[in-house]
Amino acid sequence: MKVQFAIFIGVFIAIFGAVNYYIGLRGWQAFGRLIPYGYGKIYWLLFFLLAFSYLAGRLGEKYLPAAVCDGFTIVGSYWLAAMNYLFFTLIVIDLIRLADRWLGFLPEGLKHHPAAAGLAVSLLVAGIIIYGAWNSRNPQLRHYEIDIAKPAGSLSQLHVVMVSDIHLGKIVNNGRLMNLVNRINSQNPDLVLLPGDIIDENIGPFVEQKMPDVLRMLKPKYGTYAVFGNHEYIGGHAEEAFHHLQEAGITVLRDDYVKVDESFYIVGRDESAGGRYNGKGRQELSVVMEGVDHSLPVILMDHQPSHLEEGQEQGVDLQLSGHTHHGQLFPYNLITQRIFEQDWGYLRKGDFQIIVSCGFGTWGPPIRIGSTPEIVDTTIHFQP
Repeated sequence: MKVQFAIFIGVFIAIFGAVNYYIGLRGWQAFGRLIPYGYGKIYWLLFFLLAFSYLAGRLGEKYLPAAVCDGFTIVGSYWLAAMNYLFFTLIVIDLIRLADRWLGFLPEGLKHHPAAAGLAVSLLVAGIIIYGAWNSRNPQLRHYEIDIAKPAGSLSQLHVVMVSDIHLGKIVNNGRLMNLVNRINSQNPDLVLLPGDIIDENIGPFVEQKMPDVLRMLKPKYGTYAVFGNHEYIGGHAEEAFHHLQEAGITVLRDDYVKVDESFYIVGRDESAGGRYNGKGRQELSVVMEGVDHSLPVILMDHQPSHLEEGQEQGVDLQLSGHTHHGQLFPYNLITQRIFEQDWGYLRKGDFQIIVSCGFGTWGPPIRIGSTPEIVDTTIHFQP
């Protein structure tokens, strides 16, 4: 396993370095004439410092001062998004240049002004990043109306607010969490559900900024429930995260269920990727739901919207998931659409229904292009 991981890291760094070298080379070709003679080494030094700043910030947490690591991580996060769009833009430009060799359709003046072309590309990507940064910090309130053809005790309807993939940490900080909690409370929900990736890998900022105190301000009538996502496990602090979330008044369900007000069930599955980190896989859904009275509505939280047939077979009425971010950065939503049967939004399959949220926060680049962060506000109507 260690050998495979080392090979993976080696291949990743090689590809990452090659992509950045390609971008740096095109930048040198565009602006190199404007750089004084003899300063080329400084250009490449600064460029690769920028290119590898995210990795330096993440890998250097044990060896560098926290402020230095935070600076590298934040700058590098923005660079990851810029790298993405610079790479795709430059590929398109190179394909156009290649076609021009055969067809000769580009104006001669344009070919002899690489700095102008480089400036245009830089401004285009900068505009994309600025918009994406703004977009990522302006979540929408998305509404759904759901019908479940079952009685739920004395309840005729249930008002649920669901927020997935908050990724609390260095970038999604305490200030943004406070805004989120205020927006949730303003909806006066009966129930708040958090289907995973509440905390980013590093639990340090979550504890240091006293985020549990803010989460404790959530006051829905029937409580706040959560499940773990892959990021609670990646950082190696799943048990500590469990403790702090429980301390914040959030009931974390790990292959377990609760019956609420004798009216409906909430089932919470442990994260499917958790076995890679804790050495044990999660239980089958049929085992988790043993003892559930299927005459009452069953709401399932499962971080990843995978294997939807399991929920159908076990009589789940509504599944709530996240994880996908709907790609977060276009065109990666095209990939998530191929991986997941439902990578965002609402789907009904017979009596089984699912809502997949694209999430509230971000991972890696604090940028969203082609997806808008959301708070999911759902009213569930029950059969009288």
